Amino acid sequence: MRRNGIAAAGIALLLFSTTAVLADGSGDPKATSSDAGEYRDAQGNPTFNIEKDGTVDWYTGVGYLRYTANCMQCHGPDGLGSTWAPALVDSLKTLSYSQVLDTVTNGKKNVNAAQELVMPSFGTNPNVMCYIDAIYVYLRARSDGAVGRGRPQKIAPKPPGYAAQEDACMGS
Repeated sequence: MRRNGIAAAGIALLLFSTTAVLADGSGDPKATSSDAGEYRDAQGNPTFNIEKDGTVDWYTGVGYLRYTANCMQCHGPDGLGSTWAPALVDSLKTLSYSQVLDTVTNGKKNVNAAQELVMPSFGTNPNVMCYIDAIYVYLRARSDGAVGRGRPQKIAPKPPGYAAQEDACMGS
C-alpha cells in the first residue's frame, strides 16, 4: 500500500473513456520482486502472487475488501461493471497502472450528446488512496483471470509492518 496510489473509484473513471487507449494495459503480471508482502512486476507495478494451493497474497485479499467497500457501488461486484460505470476488469486490459492512478486521484469527466460520465476524484480520500495499490492488485488479478468472482478463499497472512504503514497512511 503506497500513499502515492489512487482510489479504486479512479480506476472506474479510466473505464468511462469511450476511446480505446493504445497501451498494453497492465502488461505481464508475473511478480519479479517483493517488499514486505507487496509484489511488483518487471516494470515495478503492483501485482498479485498466487501460490499453487490458491492462496492469494495479502494485497489481493485486502484489495477485494477495499474494492467492495469503495468501488463496487458504481463498478459492480467483482469489477464487472454496472449501468453506472464500466467494467474495470475489462478496462485494465488497456489501462496502465499510471493511468489508473491518475484517474482515481484526479477523477475524469466524459461528456457527449448522449451521456455524461463522471468519475469523482478520490485523491484526498484515505479509504481509497491508502489502499489503491491493493485495489489495483485485486482488479489486475481479476482482469488477468487469476482470481475468480467473490472473496478469495485463502489469503496469505498480513505482512510484518503492514499495520503500522496502514495506521500512518490513515493518520492514526
